[in-house]
Amino acid sequence: MNASSPVQLDPVQEKRTAHDTPLFSGLPGDCEVSFEFFPPKSEKMEAQLWDAVQELKPLAPKFVSVTYGAGGSTRERTHATVARIIAEAGIPAAAHLTCVDATRAETQKIAEQYWEAGVRHIVALRGDAGEPGAPFTPHPEGYASAEELVRGLKEVADFEISVAAYPETHPDADCPESDLDNLKRKIDAGATRAITQFFFAPETFFEFDAQAKACGIDAPIVPGILPVTNVAQARKFAGLCGAVIPDWMDGLFDGLDARPAARQLVAATVAAELCRRLYAGGVRQFHFYTLNRADLAYAICHLLGLRAKAQGDAA
Repeated sequence: MNASSPVQLDPVQEKRTAHDTPLFSGLPGDCEVSFEFFPPKSEKMEAQLWDAVQELKPLAPKFVSVTYGAGGSTRERTHATVARIIAEAGIPAAAHLTCVDATRAETQKIAEQYWEAGVRHIVALRGDAGEPGAPFTPHPEGYASAEELVRGLKEVADFEISVAAYPETHPDADCPESDLDNLKRKIDAGATRAITQFFFAPETFFEFDAQAKACGIDAPIVPGILPVTNVAQARKFAGLCGAVIPDWMDGLFDGLDARPAARQLVAATVAAELCRRLYAGGVRQFHFYTLNRADLAYAICHLLGLRAKAQGDAA
């Protein structure tokens, strides 16, 4: 759709919309939420991350997770960030762990160190090669898949384990059916839940969830929500995980390049409506990709009825 083309609206539907109950009225705040961060690369980024953690803590998240990449320095930053969140913020924190560039023994050693640091939850991922578009090549002595990684982690300790799900099919999968088979193997290996890559249409999630249940996947599948303020950046992310960005989203952000505050408002509106429609379909768990910013995720949670708890209140 061209952003400048006039859209023909259905007057009957518009009249019905005018008289509908307000979209966010009366929500009881009965959702569970979790938030994803990435490890900071500088003191300034560390301060920004810690501000985000402190701002979101009063929403009593079920957990927060910290991403992880290949390479020793990234692993160390992830470990330090997760340990600090647990020790200083008192929030359950999950560490991402991948199969990239590590032997099984090295990966299990990292898992042991996480357990010793108080980490009881791992987000287990196959991971991708360092170069965009490069095929994944397992370490000769490493885990070849997330399924193998899940089994290996269960040998180390009784971790709670989350794995990834792809409502629009992983780019490496040859078909949706084989992708679902792979998800089922990860769950059968001992994963507790699946968290989806981001998507922008509620029916995408509902159809995927129904297909997963039909395949015998009975673990919870939690929708991953990415509030988009930069469409170009979102397209880059989408290309890596197989997500589709609808044409209408371009139109919403058209002309807002020099208006960051307006972009924030539009982003919060779009993501909040997606969450509200998922809620209407029975979803009560949401995972937010924060990009180390709290404002959008906090606003969306507020619209969904969640309210900050005073320090010391029960979660």
